Amino acid sequence: MPQKPDVTVAAVAEDTGRFLVVEERINHQLVLNQPAGHVERGETLLEAVVREAREETAWRFVPQALMGAYLWRNPANGRCTLRFAFSGTVRDHKPDQPLDTGIVTTHWLTRAELQECEPRLRSPLVLRCVDDYLRGVRIPLEQVASLDLQTAQSFSSVAV
Repeated sequence: MPQKPDVTVAAVAEDTGRFLVVEERINHQLVLNQPAGHVERGETLLEAVVREAREETAWRFVPQALMGAYLWRNPANGRCTLRFAFSGTVRDHKPDQPLDTGIVTTHWLTRAELQECEPRLRSPLVLRCVDDYLRGVRIPLEQVASLDLQTAQSFSSVAV
């Protein structure tokens, strides 16, 4: 049976040409990534991306658009990740807030600086999301649906 992908979210925040990234320790190595993480049980995609950004950066992320859904298989271990990346802004920084476990610090880096760090990027999704952002890829948040069982059942009873 195929492995189910890990469902994750990522926050892409840009300010004057620089992108918010986290430096985190994964398997004893320091890597760079967008603020990102797993969607927890009972959480919507939007709730998850706001929570993950706050936990990892101490910034409040305000999603403005969905950039896309990205499926990536890690060649090192075969694990699949299904990432929903959102663009938005950050505000309300809490510099005294401790960062999530494994997060060493945050940086604001340009696309060129990220390219220079490519061997340290957690996955190719980091640059792909920045490139899609720079290309203007934006899907309205209204297209991000979160259905509970009762809502889904009401849609299934509607004649097509």
